[in-house]
Amino acid sequence: MKILVVGGGGREHAIIAKISENPQVEHIYALPGNGGIAELAECVPIKATDITAIRDFAVEKQVDFVVVAPDDPLVLGAVDLLEEAGIACFGPDKKAAAIEGSKVFAKELMKKYGIPTADYAVFEDLEEAIAYCDAAPHYPLVIKADGLALGKGVLIAASKEEARADLVNIMQERVFGESGSRVVIEEFLSGPEVSVLSFTDGHTIVPMVSSMDHKRALDGDLGLNTGGMGAVAPNPYYTEAIAAECMEKIYLPTIRAMQSERRPFKGCLYFGLMLTQRGPRVIEYNCRFGDPETQAVLPLLQSDLLSIMQAVAEERLHEVEVKFSEDQKTCCLVLASGGYPQKYETGFPINIGDTGQTQIFHAGTKLKNGVLCTGGGRVLGLTAIASSLPEAIECAYKAVEKIEFRGKFFRTDIGQSAACLE
Repeated sequence: MKILVVGGGGREHAIIAKISENPQVEHIYALPGNGGIAELAECVPIKATDITAIRDFAVEKQVDFVVVAPDDPLVLGAVDLLEEAGIACFGPDKKAAAIEGSKVFAKELMKKYGIPTADYAVFEDLEEAIAYCDAAPHYPLVIKADGLALGKGVLIAASKEEARADLVNIMQERVFGESGSRVVIEEFLSGPEVSVLSFTDGHTIVPMVSSMDHKRALDGDLGLNTGGMGAVAPNPYYTEAIAAECMEKIYLPTIRAMQSERRPFKGCLYFGLMLTQRGPRVIEYNCRFGDPETQAVLPLLQSDLLSIMQAVAEERLHEVEVKFSEDQKTCCLVLASGGYPQKYETGFPINIGDTGQTQIFHAGTKLKNGVLCTGGGRVLGLTAIASSLPEAIECAYKAVEKIEFRGKFFRTDIGQSAACLE
């Protein structure tokens, strides 16, 4: 089989690593890929958002199956174009991808179908949004840009002054582009956060191993929001009882809601959850594998990933086994460029020593004249697997010492709050 994976980050590297284990896979293309993915796949410099060029390439190369991994091409309708050309895909079509592409749509879906989430209000007018925040009885408030914003479009305002400044930045200064033409303002929820990726073919839903992401740039969950500075799996806060409650009140209702809206979701549906004192609540949906959660979760998958993806595309997920390791834990630690998520420099050589059994997933790397160099804000993800979470965390941090590049930056507390529960 010829497989094409759209994207070029750590998530795509983890997906390609798993897909390459299938003996039927003869060749993998990655569009655009990166310096690490190049060891497993043929990287082609086509942007993930150039969905017409992706379709044309897949047709020209007679690709058998395409995995569209990032949010942007999914929301733009990459799967629609590919399927119209007769090419099988893993990923939701444009109508279903709106569950991430528009936070307003997602909130209204949850409200309509009684799926537990935070109370909210939607605004298109800046002054009306400011007036709402000025009259709010409780702080902090959560302010979200409606559209995609590289995982950074969620701000927590601790005061009226912060809320006003955030709204001006989003709606007037357009720091997140047109994604800020509308905002969702939510009540602030507290409790442990859980990420649950799930396979679904629109009828059956199979949750994967839970995980815990670390969004903030600095230790102690301080600093700016990032695309994710690390993740551990499974998440010890996510018990069997909570999983059962989520299946009954969140997962199945979401799939049925999308069917009722004539937007059946096929692909990987990501549930960002908050375990509040009133029960689990949905913070956000993503229409694809999370990053870096994927790098923590997929190494624990014992079943064949490509077979599962094909079953999803053919709406026969109920026929295949989806099995994860029950006695192993993972820690994925992200190494970033100094200055991320704000301004940072790239193009620095990366020296990777002996990291033992720790897997290295490339996120922002590129080859310059055959030399591996930094090429993005998040550069590498180091995933260690062990029989206990403390051991996995220790192994990941030992591996960090074997990797050098100018400006190397990472959090020193990934997974520690979870490890305390073991």
